[in-house]
Amino acid sequence: MRIIAGDWRGRTLASVGKGDPGAHLRPTTDRVRESLFSTLSGGRFDDPLTDAVVLDLFAGTGALGLEALSRGAATATFVDDGRIALRLLRDNIAALNAGPRARTIARDARRLPPNDGPPATLVFLDPPYGKSLGAAALAAAERGGWIVPDALIVWEENAEQPAPDGYARLDARKYGDTTVTFLRRT
Repeated sequence: MRIIAGDWRGRTLASVGKGDPGAHLRPTTDRVRESLFSTLSGGRFDDPLTDAVVLDLFAGTGALGLEALSRGAATATFVDDGRIALRLLRDNIAALNAGPRARTIARDARRLPPNDGPPATLVFLDPPYGKSLGAAALAAAERGGWIVPDALIVWEENAEQPAPDGYARLDARKYGDTTVTFLRRT
């Protein structure tokens, strides 16, 4: 895995190989990240990356949030409770020297503490596939004040996700067995 574009373009990230099913670690491939970020940068959603406050739920290795930082996001908060994921995430943050712009929360994304910083304008939601955890994590982020009213949500799953109450579905893209659904909080 590597950073696709931006300040850290080409930099290698810690690898989990094909993933760790026991830890629900399933890395987003470079191809999917490249397509996803091309969609984000393509003008359809204005410019969601420059100076964004990013919340990366079920962050795993942090590849999505770190890609956003490389492309101009101001800060990123990474949330994961997996021991292996947190180690890889911290290694990646250190390797990119992203520490001043990155915050890690070692917690289940469905049980977020109240937010004590600026709320996110861009949210990456990449829960373990087929476990119905995404909507609960999104609701927890809302309750905790983690998301601005018009935040863009990028939800990666194995099927297109319906828009939860309070969200509008903007688009969905299929990349192999991965579907990325774009939502906007209304």
